[in-house]
Order: sequence, then C-alpha cells, then structure tokens
Amino acid sequence: MYKSLLKPLLFLKKPEDAHHLTFDLTKLTFNLPVINSLVSSNFKLENPRLEREVFGLKFKNPVGLAAGFDKDAKLIDEMAMLGFGFIEIGTLTPKPQEGNPRPRLFRLPQDEALINRMGFNNGGVAEAVERLKKRKSDVIVGGNIGKNKVTPNENAVDDYLYCLEALHPYVDYFVVNVSSPNTPNLRDLQEKEPLKQLLSAVKSANDQKVKPKPILLKIAPDLTDGQLDDIIEIVQETQIHGVIATNTTIDRSKLSTSKSEVEAIGAGGVSGKVLGKRSTEVIRYLHQKSNGAFPIVGVGGIFSAEDAIEKLEAGASLVQVYSGMIYEGPSLIKKIKKGLLAYFSR
Repeated sequence: MYKSLLKPLLFLKKPEDAHHLTFDLTKLTFNLPVINSLVSSNFKLENPRLEREVFGLKFKNPVGLAAGFDKDAKLIDEMAMLGFGFIEIGTLTPKPQEGNPRPRLFRLPQDEALINRMGFNNGGVAEAVERLKKRKSDVIVGGNIGKNKVTPNENAVDDYLYCLEALHPYVDYFVVNVSSPNTPNLRDLQEKEPLKQLLSAVKSANDQKVKPKPILLKIAPDLTDGQLDDIIEIVQETQIHGVIATNTTIDRSKLSTSKSEVEAIGAGGVSGKVLGKRSTEVIRYLHQKSNGAFPIVGVGGIFSAEDAIEKLEAGASLVQVYSGMIYEGPSLIKKIKKGLLAYFSR
C-alpha cells in the first residue's frame, strides 16, 4: 500500500512538507484503537533469535531507526509500533535552533537517495526531555547530541555536556555527533586531538553518574584510512562503548542523477543507496583493524534484508535505517527482521 498509494502522494509534496505531514498523520491515526491494532498485527515480529545484547543493553531486535527522523522525540511510541528494536532521537542541541534556510531536504529518486542540509534543526533538549518523560513504550532510545551552530568549536564540549546532563535520566545510550556536514566546522571536531578531548570529557561526566549509559561516536563515511585508524585508537583510549558508521557523505561521484540537477541543489550530505557500499567498507575496516574490539552500529544504504546482512557480516552488531524507509516504506523493518531470522537460522 505504501509504495503504490502513499509514496506517490507524499512524493508530490516537497520533502520536508511530506515529512511533517507523515508525522501529523502518524500521531493522529496510530493511537486510534482500530489503527493501533492493525499496525501492531501487521508490523510486529518478535523472536528470541532476533534478540541481541550490545554494550550492556538488551535489544529485542537489531533493527533501529537512525537519528534525524524523529529529532524531537515526538513519535517514539508510534515508531515502536512499527517493530524497531531501538530508536535514536536527535540530533539535539542545548538551545532550540531553526537550522538552515529552506529548502534543505531533496529527493533524488533516480538514485533512491536524499540530500539534506538541515543543520541540526530541533526544538532544544529541554523540549525533548518533556516528551521523553511521557513516553509509554519500553523501546530502547538513544540520544544523539550535538552543538549549537553559534557555539564555537573551542566551547563545543560545554554543549555536549549540557545535553548529556539533561537527557541522562531519559535515554538508554548517547551518540556524540561530530560528523554532520551541515553545521559549519563541526567535522573539524573529528580530528584526533579535539575528538579525544571531547569524548574524554563526555565519558568522564557520564562515569560520574549512578548509572552510566553507553557512549557511542557517530562518524562520517568520508574519513581516510589514517583517520579511521585514529578513530580506533581514540575509542580504545577513551573507552567509549562503540561507533555508529556512518553519517551522510559529501561525495557525490556515485550519483547517477544529472550533474546539473545535483549542483542546482547545492550543499548537503547524501544518504540512500549510494552510501551503502562505502558505509560497509568503513564498518569492515573498523572491525578488522580493531579485531572487533568494540561494537559498531551500521547505517547507510539499507533498503533490504540483504543490505542489513551485509552490514552484519562486515562487523556491525546492530543496524539502522532512515532513507530506506522513505523509499521502501515502514514494511521494510519487518522484511529485514524476516530476512535476519532466516539468516540466523542457517
């Protein structure tokens, strides 16, 4: 139904408008008793063989919703109905911010890809906390945290610590996001010394809590092998709990959409099918070079169970989807879980 009816209708609208419409309709309908029952019966698939224990957390299944879809924790209970094993909110910043000017989200249907330059648009961490206090689902929730655009890099650690403090009682794990290409100079924080200092500060603050939460690092797919070696060293030195690989890419060389159309769109990170191969390469490199020393969450170009299995075989412990759900629809989650069940049963 999604690909034959809903997707064509949504794709008639501008991408960001379609996103907000989807949110409004989901909020309005999913909690109606009849719809609730239909969604649960159609999307639910639980099996002990799908369960995974990773960085001390027990996941009902290894398929998660990547950050960026539900930035402000507005649809956690509704997304849980679709069968996700975990949901990552954010990226959240201390203060609310509008993000970059519109238009800032673009579809490339020929490539089954998206380009976005959202710029960490969100209502601020305090607003998300109020929603998290009211959530009903027991689904695992991750908090993806970043810095405000106006915060200079030399003060960035303050923003990450602020978000950690505010979210700590309400999320199950944290993701330090320094890899978005849409906040000026943010990726400079991926350089070895600034990153080490940032992660050490976040880890130290977290360790002082009564119940510390896992800390993960989200990295870009555009890092060199040398930079990936640095990531491995930093993860092991700071003793954070894992890596999410990867964020969107600034590389557009793999796109089949005309160069003029892509150039007309302007700046932004690319996600979707074209990211799949590079994301898997990064996962495999990190896993092999580190001898599997830390868990990796694989994200980028997952449009099928086969794509998810490829990530797991490369060394990922968990996977996340976003663009794949936009193009394939919410049934993708159950399809992936069915494929994983068959794979785990071999």
